[in-house]
Amino acid sequence: MDIYLGIIFRTTVIYLVIWFLFRMMGKREVGELSVLDLVVSIMIGDIAVLSFEDLEKPFIRQTIPMFVLAILQITLAFASLKSVKLRNFMDGKPLIIINQGKIDEKAMRRQRYNFDDLLTQLREQGIIDINEVQFAILETSGKLSVIKKSDEEGSESQVPFPLIVDGEVQEKNLEKIEKNHVWLLNQLKEHGETNVKEISICGYIDGQFYIDKNEMKK
Repeated sequence: MDIYLGIIFRTTVIYLVIWFLFRMMGKREVGELSVLDLVVSIMIGDIAVLSFEDLEKPFIRQTIPMFVLAILQITLAFASLKSVKLRNFMDGKPLIIINQGKIDEKAMRRQRYNFDDLLTQLREQGIIDINEVQFAILETSGKLSVIKKSDEEGSESQVPFPLIVDGEVQEKNLEKIEKNHVWLLNQLKEHGETNVKEISICGYIDGQFYIDKNEMKK
């Protein structure tokens, strides 16, 4: 009877601990988990299973590794909020698979992403003809984001690239739209913005700017 009560107690506590830890680590859909998120989740699950294998060992010692993993993950998550470089290192960068209607085979090869994967994810979004695609971006979660070509002739193509992220100018994205740093600064001045560091994100779509300022840096 004591063994069964011990199992019931441990199951209840482990359930509450895992619930608490995942609440602390933040909300994400399963399909949006990064590689590191997935690894940490699997490790916490494995540690939870091990706690049932030897009921003689102190329960607290078997739960400590779970808290250590959660604290490490939370610490790295907060650090990545402050550093774009750390965020890119941990989660990687979105990769452009189709650019202006042209498939980038080199980019696909770097990610071990084949044409079957591409066609499957396009079909899932109701796209049969690749000629319909202006941009296709492989997100860090593995999801494919697709922007179709404009139906109106002569209309300016959508540009799904942020030009500023966390106060840092995205030079490569400027190159993709054939603009430079000086052009961006002049455009910002016309919108009343003089300090790039105060901008959380700046987007440019259909010739229109979207600017969101970081209220914490005011």
